Amino acid sequence: MSNGEITLAAGDAEVRVLPGKGGRIGGLLVGGTELLRQGERFGCFPMVPWCGRIRDGQFLDGGVVRQMPLNSPPHAIHGTARDGVWRTARKSADEAVLTFELTDPWPHSGRITQIVRLGEDSLTLSMSVETYEDSFPAQIGWHPWFNRNLGGEDVRVDFHPAWQEERGEDHLPTGNRIEPKPGPWDDCFGMPEGVDVTLTWPGQLELKVASREQWAVVYDEQDAAVCVEPQTGPPNGLNTAQRLVTPLEPLEASTTWTWRRL
Repeated sequence: MSNGEITLAAGDAEVRVLPGKGGRIGGLLVGGTELLRQGERFGCFPMVPWCGRIRDGQFLDGGVVRQMPLNSPPHAIHGTARDGVWRTARKSADEAVLTFELTDPWPHSGRITQIVRLGEDSLTLSMSVETYEDSFPAQIGWHPWFNRNLGGEDVRVDFHPAWQEERGEDHLPTGNRIEPKPGPWDDCFGMPEGVDVTLTWPGQLELKVASREQWAVVYDEQDAAVCVEPQTGPPNGLNTAQRLVTPLEPLEASTTWTWRRL
């Protein structure tokens, strides 16, 4: 099938899926209101095969040090799939299945599958990384840019993490876990019971970001948008918290956004 834009609809919700632009969600309309920041770099993009920054773009792969392009010098950031063209495997009125084949600069072959499923009051994004050849470390995450303002008061972000990853001057976790601090944030938080973050636009909409994964980066240092990023490990996790994709065991993750009118 083609890699052209896909529109999904359910109730008064509409999602634009952009296979040709990194498999990202280009927009989420609820009752005609756009929840995601618009633009080439925004919407909600998949972070795979890693999330956030890799220190100096290097990670240990078995006994080999791999070098990724430094697209956020001095680090590599947010994986390679957001820059690629995904293929539409199938689609229906409320669901799209996209695939992406890992290739250079990633050193291993593998397939990423992303399922986008829209309900009347929810959006579920699921992703898997699988290989039929060599095992390798990988991460899965999503990077949504929620509009800070929908025409009324600015959004409130509420969550109760067990800890915050101490952030070094290089923007990477130091390895120390600290008591959560007030924002503004560009920080990773640990949620052992699963990601659970509520965004509230007062008098308008409440949206809950949930995932069985235990990590989320919250970024609210820009005026236009707020990011809540569920992911399978912390930034630099290819070095500090490796999870392997093997021929017998893919890496799988999902997140669900649920909303209600206020």
